[in-house]
Amino acid sequence: MTVPLFDTHAHLVSDDWDAYPPRPLRPGLPTPARTPYAVTVDALLEMMDEHDVPAACLVQRGHLYGYDNSYIVESARKHPDRLLPVVMLDAQDPATPDRYRAMVRDDGVRGFRLAHTRPWILDTAWMSSPQAMQVWEACAELGTPMNLILFTKQLPYLLPLIKIIAGMFPDLPILLDHGSMPYGMSQYEVRLAREAGEEIVLPGPPDFGIDRTIAIFEDVPNVHFKITEINMERLVAEGVRPAHIVRRLVDGFGPERLMWGSDVGQSMLWNYTEKSAMARAAADFLTPDEARGFLHDNAARVYGVTA
Repeated sequence: MTVPLFDTHAHLVSDDWDAYPPRPLRPGLPTPARTPYAVTVDALLEMMDEHDVPAACLVQRGHLYGYDNSYIVESARKHPDRLLPVVMLDAQDPATPDRYRAMVRDDGVRGFRLAHTRPWILDTAWMSSPQAMQVWEACAELGTPMNLILFTKQLPYLLPLIKIIAGMFPDLPILLDHGSMPYGMSQYEVRLAREAGEEIVLPGPPDFGIDRTIAIFEDVPNVHFKITEINMERLVAEGVRPAHIVRRLVDGFGPERLMWGSDVGQSMLWNYTEKSAMARAAADFLTPDEARGFLHDNAARVYGVTA
């Protein structure tokens, strides 16, 4: 019997650029270019139906729409039994905590995503300023997961900070997008490194660099890890079978803290058929219960989805 999938990381891209125009994340940044493709809500639901994906998180694609979450919120409102919006808002705006509370109460929002608007500046204010900490408090109060996206060069100083914050909110699920490990290096970062003449050497088995990065969370049970196409791309490029790193993650963190996300709408190397097949293949070295947790049940529990 095929294990159903819970897609924790789907991005929507509207085909109506007038109704949902690209927006920068902050003043002074250029307006993002339109993508050459769309992933509409109807298209996503069709793909989900085809591949036994009963539920998905609609993660705001901030580097396309900025803090305008209207497309994912409106889409999820039409399909509340299947789609869960995870929004991005300016954590430095004093109005954000109350605005987020209102979105959870009135718009069915199910999670918050924090991202650095200027990742080339190696700071921590975007995550841990006094104002940002009020956003963490709101998420803890509401019981809605906090999602974080980190860049590779940020890992040495942000991972210890996240461990401290996780200890402050032990009941708050914290989800690290793309695993926050060396094999979570995005194609954007790969391009920047190559343009700078840097050699990209990713660590090999048995630890794949996990021992030097996210292993600090082995005793922090509220920190969870998403495995997405970004991880798959890096693993395939290095000739590593994804099932090996998934087995390593389950061995190191237990079977309850790993989940899958497609990254559709952002990572488009593979179509949804290939993404879902790769997800299931990544569970090849897991027991049936472990596989079901990774592919569906862990995310369903964290997001409070019972179906």
